[in-house]
Amino acid sequence: MKAAVLVYFALAVLSLTGTAAAARPPATETPAAPFSPNSPTPTPKTTTTTPAHNATTPAHNATTPAHNATTPAHKTTTPAHNATTPAHNTTTPAHNTTTPAHNTTTTPTTTPRPAPTPSANLTVGNYTLMKGKAVCLMAMMALQIRVQTPEANGTFIVQPNKTKTQGGCGDTTANLTLAFKEGFITFLFNKSVADDAVYVNELRFRLSYSFVGGGNADYQADNSSVHLFSARVGHSYSCRAQSLSMGKGLYLDVDQDRMQAFNLTKANEFGTPDHCPADQSDYRVAVGVGVTLLVLIVVVVVVYLLGRRRRTDGYQSL
Repeated sequence: MKAAVLVYFALAVLSLTGTAAAARPPATETPAAPFSPNSPTPTPKTTTTTPAHNATTPAHNATTPAHNATTPAHKTTTPAHNATTPAHNTTTPAHNTTTPAHNTTTTPTTTPRPAPTPSANLTVGNYTLMKGKAVCLMAMMALQIRVQTPEANGTFIVQPNKTKTQGGCGDTTANLTLAFKEGFITFLFNKSVADDAVYVNELRFRLSYSFVGGGNADYQADNSSVHLFSARVGHSYSCRAQSLSMGKGLYLDVDQDRMQAFNLTKANEFGTPDHCPADQSDYRVAVGVGVTLLVLIVVVVVVYLLGRRRRTDGYQSL
């Protein structure tokens, strides 16, 4: 009986050994566990399979670094894209460099001012101020500013169609300002009840203009102690031509002038004209010429009478 048990046990062991050999692959990465003849159960077979599964896991991990190696290659492309951006920024400063050059060209073209207006364009303008619904000041005149300095010499003519009338009237004062692109001219009127007269007591102007040979310059004149364009209250001032010296080589020429402040007629017309001294008739010349002719006539008559008397005396002696 014991011999039969041993034979059965030996056959069982051989059968297990053959089965394990058939299940195991031809080559494994880890050594197999030693065979124990005393082990009655197939437990070693399970242990051998577990290391084979673990050997596959490192192989999977080896693939992951290969995937990570691709990521740095992708990052390498990004710096190449950034390298293109600085090249684009380099083009922008080149564009900015062109802009100052363009500004430099524009500045000289806007600096020169218009050439002086020819004297033939001297035109009479009609300027009016209102106080409420009534006209309080009227002026008809042609104006020009003359500059005669060592630096410049020229004439600026005021164009009525490019001039705006500004100012206003009070009870005894009035402000007539003629504004144009290049400057302005201001007449300040004063009404003196005691003197029964209206006159300009302040005159000023400013001109920013480019004269031939004088460059761009600002010319200013102000005279607050004058007594100009005087006329009786209710009368108008009239003068064909008048040149006013404002000092420092500046002159204001007023031609074909007729103006009146305060007490205009109901029909908004000028009153009786009071002529300037230059337009007033000078009878002294006529009187002088008359006296001279009278003296000559007297001398001729006396000479004639004396000559005739001598002839008469000669005839009597014969």
